[in-house]
Amino acid sequence: MSTSPALPSWLTRVGVFDLETTGIDVTRDRIVSAHVGVLDHHGAEIAARTWLADPGIPIPDAATAIHGITSERARRNGAPAAQVVAGIVGALRSLLDQGVPIVAYNAAFDFSLLTHEARRHGIAPLESPSPVIDPLVIDKAYDRYRPGKRTLEIVAAHYRVDLTGAHDASADAVAAGRVAQALAQRFPMPESAGELHTRQIGWARAQAASLTDYFVRIGRIDPAERLDGRWPVRDDDRIRLDV
Repeated sequence: MSTSPALPSWLTRVGVFDLETTGIDVTRDRIVSAHVGVLDHHGAEIAARTWLADPGIPIPDAATAIHGITSERARRNGAPAAQVVAGIVGALRSLLDQGVPIVAYNAAFDFSLLTHEARRHGIAPLESPSPVIDPLVIDKAYDRYRPGKRTLEIVAAHYRVDLTGAHDASADAVAAGRVAQALAQRFPMPESAGELHTRQIGWARAQAASLTDYFVRIGRIDPAERLDGRWPVRDDDRIRLDV
């Protein structure tokens, strides 16, 4: 009888990170809410911090329809954007300085937008954050030919991870961490989070190239356009990756 691989020691305490934003352009959109937490080896959250920001610009109705946060609520209850960005960067930097891996689903979006927000407010951004664990990139690498979209909700259900209240930064961050742990119990993982981080850089690049070729074939993008496969931080996200 086969058994699932044991959870690697470097996944027994992990940070989790998620943003809800005004949109999907990492260079121009803003943070609306954020969550940074820590999960133990059972996937229980043992530390957490959540922020609500006043992004300083109107929150589009399309964004509100996803995460439920209106401009009025953000202006009334949100902290100044610079204060929120500094808090998020500080929390993540503290975990990374301790050697705690950070799990973020579609990490290149969250870390890239955070980098641009930090620069916007004169805050030193995270420089080459590592180790980062991206369940989206890992799932695509290990189960490449599974049909269907790879949204967090769909992937969480596939790995039997509960996700109640999707598109809430806290719920999404915790679910992503648990998906990462579920992946590690199903597939063989590298010996260290650092090695996994390095592999994900290559996987993300290859996945973006493959998706670019597909989008060109179906006429979704011009042959001259390329999806940005840099990971976990890229400079722009003008062509959205539908996951």
